Amino acid sequence: MFAVHQTAVPATLARASAGRKIAIACLLALGCSNAAWATPILGAAQSFTVLGGSTVTNTGLTTVNGDVGVAPGTALTGFGSATLLGTLHSDDAAATLAHGDALAANNYLASLAFTRDLSGLDLGGMTLGAGIYRIASSAQLTGTLVLDAQNMANALFVFQIGTTLTTATAAAVNVINGSADTGVFFGVGTSAVLGAGSMFAGNIIANDSITLSAAASLLCGRALALNGAVTLDTNRVSNDCSAGGALGTTSLDYGSEGFAGIAAGQDLPEPASALLLPLGLAALAYGRRRRGA
Repeated sequence: MFAVHQTAVPATLARASAGRKIAIACLLALGCSNAAWATPILGAAQSFTVLGGSTVTNTGLTTVNGDVGVAPGTALTGFGSATLLGTLHSDDAAATLAHGDALAANNYLASLAFTRDLSGLDLGGMTLGAGIYRIASSAQLTGTLVLDAQNMANALFVFQIGTTLTTATAAAVNVINGSADTGVFFGVGTSAVLGAGSMFAGNIIANDSITLSAAASLLCGRALALNGAVTLDTNRVSNDCSAGGALGTTSLDYGSEGFAGIAAGQDLPEPASALLLPLGLAALAYGRRRRGA
């Protein structure tokens, strides 16, 4: 039997992100259906538009819709000239949870079996349906990449990139026939650089750094650097697709999720919640022992 003190489960609940709190409550009540376990892939990172591991630096009149944070680093610089429609988080509880969930999401996405190998090909000029795409080393985007969700519910696009992601000047990612539940993710083994004037869509999760060159836009997605820096330069960035018009674009409204998708029925691991099941069972056993005392 597990030995659990009365304070153990509430303490775990306090550390977990909001979606995980529901899961814990379900475990303790033992009355939730499997549907209650449908989890946003990004967890607590969902509210963040920009998240750095070491630092986040801005130059110029950048506009960010959503939260900006850094953890475990603390440096947030240059935001006096930025318009921020969100909150700055420097190595606080929210940024720490977001970092842990972004790492868990990255590991989950990397574990998916790929459906097509695009190694050595330029992504520009391609039209792709939902799928898991592998690129063994570096990925290059010149021109426009079209992602056609084909009106599928929960259409998921995942690019598993071995090393770097680089877009040329004025390159674009265009998502068509999508919905609020469409997921678009670029998992980058090292670093990503969006070229000047690029119009990008989707969530970039890079192990090292992410750089948005001058006037590059990321209007439906996020820039999440797990270990290095995120560098901004007079950009427009939003984690809310429906905010695109307010940021000066004519992009279609795919809702407020920012192409974050959902992992239906998946229990995504994260540091705050990996032991929730045994804790829930332990709490139940403890309660029975208390009643029998």
